[in-house]
Amino acid sequence: MSHASEDSELFESEYEHTPVPADKRKSLLSVMSVWVGFPMIITGAVTGATLVHGLGFMRGILAMVLGNGLLFAYVGLLSMLGAKDGYNFSLQASKTFGRKGYMVSSALLSTLVIGWFAVQTGLTGVSMGSAFGVNQVLIVVIAGVLYLLLTLLGIKALSIIGIISVPLFLVLGVYSAVEAVGNGQTVMSYAGNPDSPLAFWVGVTLVFALFADSGTMTSDFTRWAKNRNHALIATFAAFPISNLIAMIVGGVIAAATLSGSGDVFGVIVAKGGFLTWIAVLFLFVNLGTVCSHCLYNGAVGWSHITGTKMRTMTIVLGLIGILVAALGIWGYFINWLNLLGVIVPPIGTIIIMDQLVTRKASTAIDGNIRYQPFVAWGIGSAAALFANYQFPSVSTAICGIIISAIAYWMISKKSSVVAPKTAAAK
Repeated sequence: MSHASEDSELFESEYEHTPVPADKRKSLLSVMSVWVGFPMIITGAVTGATLVHGLGFMRGILAMVLGNGLLFAYVGLLSMLGAKDGYNFSLQASKTFGRKGYMVSSALLSTLVIGWFAVQTGLTGVSMGSAFGVNQVLIVVIAGVLYLLLTLLGIKALSIIGIISVPLFLVLGVYSAVEAVGNGQTVMSYAGNPDSPLAFWVGVTLVFALFADSGTMTSDFTRWAKNRNHALIATFAAFPISNLIAMIVGGVIAAATLSGSGDVFGVIVAKGGFLTWIAVLFLFVNLGTVCSHCLYNGAVGWSHITGTKMRTMTIVLGLIGILVAALGIWGYFINWLNLLGVIVPPIGTIIIMDQLVTRKASTAIDGNIRYQPFVAWGIGSAAALFANYQFPSVSTAICGIIISAIAYWMISKKSSVVAPKTAAAK
């Protein structure tokens, strides 16, 4: 086999600017592996711990279930649309926002996921520094480069890392939870910390916001599915199954240790010996999963906007993300979640409404800019932002979804009435 042939197999086309052809689609296992490995991460466990710490164990679990149910409905519908057309997120958004209008939503989301890449790369350095006293910046650079190189391999690498990451988390996550429970605390009756209360619907928003961005961009992954059913099954493997497992593990650790920490890595490191090396492997594989997915989302999005290749943008964006991580972006973790919970859900909601309800018969990408979705996006985001400040116990994600859906439906209905009248007048 020639070197050229080997290169073409190693770096297959990522179809940044065109739909994925039917004969290039992946198996159900492959697509499912891409999604299932993404949410089963340390950050999910930390979120689960935050919920249980603020709500108590049983109410925390309920918030996890509802949040994941909302994610399944939202991401599942977008995933099916991606599989139907073979479109990545930018192409999918073009159908709704227009040939040029899509750039606004795509640039926003593609930039936010690079923020997540920086956050998780920074977490790698913080975790290693806290556990072993090593230079955090050095670890950030090493980890960031490894995650960048992994992403260069494209969608096949996301599938492979998912297959490796899931069993690692299942074994070590369950082990950590069992070790924590062994301390003698009653998990089920844990009522939470009264000094750190959390409103229930804010907890639901935290669950949703954790994957609001990449969930909205799900078609980058599910465009590779052979059909819509495969895309939906892959989504279900992630939400609720994978994400819920990670959150419950963190919640159990938080309840058992009477703390807000769901630090799976810390529990394993504390055992010492051979498990220390296993913990380091687990950390890099686990956070490498989420980093490669986020960088892939960002690279596919920006490559379509700039007319370049995914791998070129992977290098550019990866280096930017590593720099930002080294500067300490991890400290703004909660701020990212709050921002996502307000401005991102209306984007996916409007795409769903447009392509499944108001204009489901339309298959073309028509017009440079369609203003209706932008108006609805603004209304939905404004409503969610208003709720965030005036009604802090309300779920901003649910508020944004409902208001943007109603707004877009009403705007589309009015447009469909005005258009025939205008045509008749001519």
